[in-house]
Amino acid sequence: MDRVALRGLKGRGHHGVFPEERENGQDFLVDLVLGLDTAPAAAEDDLTKTVHYGVVAEEVVRVVEGEPVNLIETLAERIATQCLTHPPVREVEVTVHKPHAPIDVPFDDVTITIHRRRP
Repeated sequence: MDRVALRGLKGRGHHGVFPEERENGQDFLVDLVLGLDTAPAAAEDDLTKTVHYGVVAEEVVRVVEGEPVNLIETLAERIATQCLTHPPVREVEVTVHKPHAPIDVPFDDVTITIHRRRP
């Protein structure tokens, strides 16, 4: 399986369990690794035989900026589900970063990483 990776997709969302997270929002970053067979596209030099990563990037940011959820786990699941709507994509790894999580000690980042594949 080949891999197409997108790193550092950024959107402002209103996800979290605390009222201030819902009201003020914060930036979320998303990393994706899409698993697919790129050989057909490469053989014919044809974008229609692979995944259009620009379209995927826009869709992922729309999910991040869309309907709020309590958990970044739920956000990651929604992103994975969206990525798998593209027929060439057989599997996806999604990492959601929440670098401004409401934690009272110094930290660099909070992430959740999930891996989903087509049945």
